[in-house]
Amino acid sequence: MQVTETLNSGLKREIKVTVPAGDMEARLAKRLTDAKDKVKINGFRPGKVPLQHIRKMYGKSFMAEVVNEILSDSTRNIIAERGEKAAMQPEVKMTEDEKEAEKILAGGADFEFELSYEVIPAIEIQDASKISVTRQVYDVPESEVDEQVKRVAESSRSFEPKDGAAEEGDRVTIDYLGKIDGVAFDGGAGSDQPLVLGSKEFIPGFEEQLIGAKAGDEKTVTVTFPENYQATHLSGKEATFEVTVKEVSKPGELEINDETAKTLGLESLEKLREIVRGQIENQFGAMTRQKVKRQLLDQLDQAYKFEAPSKLIEAEFNNIWSQVSRDLEAAGRTFEDEETTEEEARAEYQRLAERRVRLGLVLAEIGEKAGVTVSDEEMQRGLFETIRRYPASQQQEVFEFYRNNPSAMVNLRAPLFEEKVVDHLLSQIAVTDEKVSKEQLMAEDDDAAESEESKPAKKAGKKAAAEKTEAAEGEEPKKKAASKKKAAKDADAE
Repeated sequence: MQVTETLNSGLKREIKVTVPAGDMEARLAKRLTDAKDKVKINGFRPGKVPLQHIRKMYGKSFMAEVVNEILSDSTRNIIAERGEKAAMQPEVKMTEDEKEAEKILAGGADFEFELSYEVIPAIEIQDASKISVTRQVYDVPESEVDEQVKRVAESSRSFEPKDGAAEEGDRVTIDYLGKIDGVAFDGGAGSDQPLVLGSKEFIPGFEEQLIGAKAGDEKTVTVTFPENYQATHLSGKEATFEVTVKEVSKPGELEINDETAKTLGLESLEKLREIVRGQIENQFGAMTRQKVKRQLLDQLDQAYKFEAPSKLIEAEFNNIWSQVSRDLEAAGRTFEDEETTEEEARAEYQRLAERRVRLGLVLAEIGEKAGVTVSDEEMQRGLFETIRRYPASQQQEVFEFYRNNPSAMVNLRAPLFEEKVVDHLLSQIAVTDEKVSKEQLMAEDDDAAESEESKPAKKAGKKAAAEKTEAAEGEEPKKKAASKKKAAKDADAE
């Protein structure tokens, strides 16, 4: 086999490979010999079929297997022997002339093909100790724990039917049908839906219009979906709901004690408070980590400047662009509506794609040099966490999808590996803790929109390019926030 480099420019490589006809013939002969004792052909005893007869019947198909074997093995081996890493699967070019191809398959010509690919650039790892970040820390006060415990305990409050008009704090049981411009929309209907007035579970303005309603009343509720509503095809639109009030109930006394905790499946109020505090601290801890990670990536972005493989950037850009395009289409909006142009948006996303690829290569190199790995146990935990985000009815299907798709498992491993590399870096850099208020922690940095950890753009769509949205479109007229019942279940699950 003759290997000749025909292009070496920047990260681009082109290799010409020639496999002499004699080598092809030798590989074919071995296959024919191996097949002699296995093939069954009428008129011949096992093992007595002449090689020429086997060649006549199977020669071309065997030679095609030889070609595929050479393409598979030599591509990988050639790049490895050159000490290179291909950014993506190399492109293979070979003759498209049928007569020439027939001649190769017949063993009468050399087999020639070309490989073209981009290499991952050499990255010199820099001293991470020069990086410094500020870690904002919010100490959760007891009052906030008390407030959340009360909200969770609300799920155990009893209600008794009452006569008369519904007041704030009462629970109404309703049937409803939502319409926009007189046409019912998906997810806008419900029956026997309990709703505590004042809970703010439904979109703004809905609950207030049911105050004063009585059992048996039929009301028309008119509301406007928020501009940032999770179902983008409904955001900003006015809707009317035909509501039938089936029952009005008054709340019983709310008691927060050990018995309340036991109704939630916990042994004591102390245990409930412990779990609630843990959930709140985890929530704000995630915000803290996200801000620290953003600072870290911003500094890595400034420290590592090199040419990234164009094919990787193109693939990342296409992922971002397709997501943004879907978001705009679903919202019925254009780039002009978002106060930009398609040209400006493309340039912005191109910069973001280049940054993501470059930082991904940096983190991969740092992780490899540091010996960072993702264990099978960590992969299983990551898989279970992913599956838990889906409805119970879909979880088995999602599990089967990941189990049967190696590429899906690779995509699952990537964020786990990245977080472990971030942990490794955080152990090396200078981290200064800063006590902040909840408002300060939740406030977005001025430059966050430019960060890798922000949404892919400040404008069009405003959705993550590489992540699915959390809420189902049009799921009742509810807000995205979890209900009190779910909060109680979450506490129990912990």
